[in-house]
Amino acid sequence: MSTKSEEERAKFALRIEELERQLEEAHKNKEKAISQAQLTKSGHVYIISNIGSFGENVYKIGMTRRLDPLDRVKELGDASVPFPFDVHAMIYSEDAPGLENKIHKEFNNKSTNLVNLRKEFFNITLEEVENFVKENYGEFKLTKIAVADQYRQTLKMREENIKPIFNEDEEELEEVI
Repeated sequence: MSTKSEEERAKFALRIEELERQLEEAHKNKEKAISQAQLTKSGHVYIISNIGSFGENVYKIGMTRRLDPLDRVKELGDASVPFPFDVHAMIYSEDAPGLENKIHKEFNNKSTNLVNLRKEFFNITLEEVENFVKENYGEFKLTKIAVADQYRQTLKMREENIKPIFNEDEEELEEVI
């Protein structure tokens, strides 16, 4: 550099400055990519049931990355089944797909559909799930009782021979019962 003119040294200095800026930007992009990859893996593994639709000891074990994981549960219970799902566990994990996959593999032989394992319904007990998840993930909150409110109300109405009241306000129907 000592043999170069002032103008050439200034050009080299600008080029070095530009390369340092690009290197810093590349480092930031790498960190952002790592962060995005971690975000796409983080989510919730849910354990839900719907005894009015599927009976006792049938649980759907799935995963969602939604900010509000209960939105997924509500979506599942909206149109395709006659009763809403009960949530037994909502387990946050930095690697939700990995946790879900481990659980599914453990209980594959107890899948309700052995032809299409993507259906994610298992004929198991909550104790089996609880033991496996605790061993492979750690402590988590588990609700063992299915409220199944609409299902139980329906059974009571049938038992007491109460006819349903058709109106647009479901809350009014609950008050009548």
